[in-house]
Amino acid sequence: MAGAVRRRDGHITQERILEGAMAAIAEKGLAALTMSALAERLGTSGGHILYYFGSKDLLLLEALRWSEAALTGERRDLLTRRLAAERKLDLFLQLYLPRGPRDARWMLWIELWARTPSNESLHQAQEEMDQGWQDDLENLLAKGVDRGRFAPMDVPARAGELLALLDGLSTRVVLGQRGTDRRQALTVARSAAERLIARRED
Repeated sequence: MAGAVRRRDGHITQERILEGAMAAIAEKGLAALTMSALAERLGTSGGHILYYFGSKDLLLLEALRWSEAALTGERRDLLTRRLAAERKLDLFLQLYLPRGPRDARWMLWIELWARTPSNESLHQAQEEMDQGWQDDLENLLAKGVDRGRFAPMDVPARAGELLALLDGLSTRVVLGQRGTDRRQALTVARSAAERLIARRED
């Protein structure tokens, strides 16, 4: 495939496989993805992909972990920026929500959720990735309280409530449900955040 990054031995890199898997899953879903079709898409062999991942479930998980690792870096950068807590919270909401219908990262999440009830290893991996978002949002809110930007609150509970709402909005956006695009979802998320997280009264 033109543009694929190849190692010295001629094989494409693991990162390129994950990029290709994300794009293919976003287009047609995991059920329609075969290792041979992905290999053809990437211009490599099915055996090369199996060498790295072994199964579609593992490929799904690693693609999502790879995607989430990039967002983890963005979240941590956001938390260290010299911005008011309210502005950081707004940027956090924007980072969380999908870019639009069939957003590749969110399509991976939906595929993962469908498999976690029957796969304990996937369930544990999901919880670990979810906890990263929870921890960073709690950190953001706690600092906002400490600095007098937000009123005192039950930080873990408020963070969990807001993330649950964001999950629901994100699912509607990525599935292209009528009346819910990214702009509308962000408006709802901002309104919910204002009700859940009160500003400190001077």
